[in-house]
Amino acid sequence: MQNFDTKQFTEQFESMFFGPARAYAALSVDYTEKLVNAQLDASKAYTDTGLAQLRSLMNVKDAEGLRTYMEGQQKVAKDLTERLKGDAEKVVSLQQDFVQQSQKLTEDNVKQATETATKAAK
Repeated sequence: MQNFDTKQFTEQFESMFFGPARAYAALSVDYTEKLVNAQLDASKAYTDTGLAQLRSLMNVKDAEGLRTYMEGQQKVAKDLTERLKGDAEKVVSLQQDFVQQSQKLTEDNVKQATETATKAAK
């Protein structure tokens, strides 16, 4: 009769299941944190811009002030468009990085699982 090695079983279970699950969870939490921070930064920038525009509008007292305000709107629209483009690029970059790291993590885990299975079979 063969003795059952609980230590070896625990190590194999850790390396094949719990370790990879923790690594993926850590990667997911990091990604979520970066994404939330990017969204908070964007929200603050858009809110600040909107409030600044409201303040400018409230300072309009005559036709000349209205004309100046309306001319400024073109610059604001251009700035917001650039900001939106940059924010979208940041999110896409975060997603691509997450996918690449997930793929690498999966490849490493498959390699490790194969090595563990090979050792266990011997």
